[in-house]
Amino acid sequence: MDYTKDYIKVRNFINGAWIEEAACDQLTIYNPSTGEAIGEVPCTGQERVQEAIDAAHTAYQTWRKESVHKRVSYLFELRNKMKEYVEELASIIAVDQAKHIEDARGEVNRVIQIVETACAIPMLTRGEKIEIGGGMEGQIVRKPLGVIAGISPHNFPALIFGWFIPYAIGTGNTIVYKASEQSPLFMQRMMEIFQEIGLPPGVVNLVNGDYNVGESLMASPKVRGVCFVGSTPVGKHISEVCGREGKRAMVLAGAKNSLLVMEDVKMEGFIGQYLNSCYGAAGQRCMAGSVIAAVPEIYDQVKTAMIEAAQKLKVGDATDPSVFVGPVISQKHLDRVLEYVELGLKEGANLALDGRNPQLPEKNQEGYFIGPTILSEVTPEMRVAQEEIFGPVVSLMKVDNLDHALEVMNSSQFGNGGAIFTQNGYYTQKFLDEIEVGMAGVNVGVPAPVPYLPFGGTKNSIFGSGIKAQGQDGVEFFTQRKVATIKYFPEETHQATPKEEASKSAF
Repeated sequence: MDYTKDYIKVRNFINGAWIEEAACDQLTIYNPSTGEAIGEVPCTGQERVQEAIDAAHTAYQTWRKESVHKRVSYLFELRNKMKEYVEELASIIAVDQAKHIEDARGEVNRVIQIVETACAIPMLTRGEKIEIGGGMEGQIVRKPLGVIAGISPHNFPALIFGWFIPYAIGTGNTIVYKASEQSPLFMQRMMEIFQEIGLPPGVVNLVNGDYNVGESLMASPKVRGVCFVGSTPVGKHISEVCGREGKRAMVLAGAKNSLLVMEDVKMEGFIGQYLNSCYGAAGQRCMAGSVIAAVPEIYDQVKTAMIEAAQKLKVGDATDPSVFVGPVISQKHLDRVLEYVELGLKEGANLALDGRNPQLPEKNQEGYFIGPTILSEVTPEMRVAQEEIFGPVVSLMKVDNLDHALEVMNSSQFGNGGAIFTQNGYYTQKFLDEIEVGMAGVNVGVPAPVPYLPFGGTKNSIFGSGIKAQGQDGVEFFTQRKVATIKYFPEETHQATPKEEASKSAF
């Protein structure tokens, strides 16, 4: 099966077997670059979802007892297979998610790094031991949670897989994973890879469909943890449900990231970072730069440089290596992005660069495209400065100074990422000390941390347990500490009376 060329009827993968859902409603998959229908996704019913949960629950009884060495050996094999299939996996992402092929390659390679980091789970799950005294000792060991539910967004089908599945199974859990109905093809290929490496049945299960699948996953008492990446409203809902049901939740939600440009900026370096941050992946990532804040001394120069650089970017088919900006995910989302452009104009912003109706090859005329767009003279109270647009639309605003910039940036309901562009050590340290985000950058437009550091924001960008993705935080989420208090009685000794034992205890 060629996931980049064939019409794909997406299947579920449960207990090591592929299942075609012929008797349920189907959702159409479109290639965002062309608008062409390329496949169908089943709206999996509750009974089938429960079947996947039951398979994961049964597999867990054996998998959790498997040696950590054996579990991690599968991750090594997974890493090797992904290295072998980098180009194929990237091409799949470039078709149904329509991420530009270079960005898609970067995403797959980053996931390989995440899997490599997860291979350190034997070290990351080491326990603790303490001698209490009086012949007593205490120990802490990490144990898996049980069955995990993973719910993925459309924009990073590989990256979210990397955050959830390797850490979940490496620490002894099993998982039922829901791929996005808009970009499900990557996970179809990954389940084939799990078959290739001989992962035991039921350890990783895949179910497909709309939001009802996620609701069914959360409703099951056998699911002990839920992982989600997506919008803030949905993230809040998932967090509330998990809180009521006593489930652990990792919920990474919305963002509105700002890049602050100070008067001593190295302009060439900033422009390169700005283009990648604001227009890479067509702006459809939680770490995308959405607001550029510049101080008065350099505002006009920044505006001119931004426009000139963005005008040179090629817009078109995500599989074309010469293209920089591909399409957004759907016609519905394109309409939403265009509405924000109109809203910005109504609010009083100027259209410094109009990316609407870009010039496209004939085969892409029905695709979902908007080119780089700049709204200038934006003010902090405008909705385009406050709300997540999730497209290649940038709001340029003027700030008085560093203190004013921090006040504006910290007033956001979101706290995912933010960056400053400066060579000044005082500016840098003050920014890092006072910016209210989970991931900060200095002269870095996308301050996403490397795989062995935690990924996640603050405020309305994170819910649930507050534990972030990848690295030690990944291990923290997928395990629970079991504490034991231990005492051994000597073979020949005075037997303490109940009264003497009671006097040693605080309870």
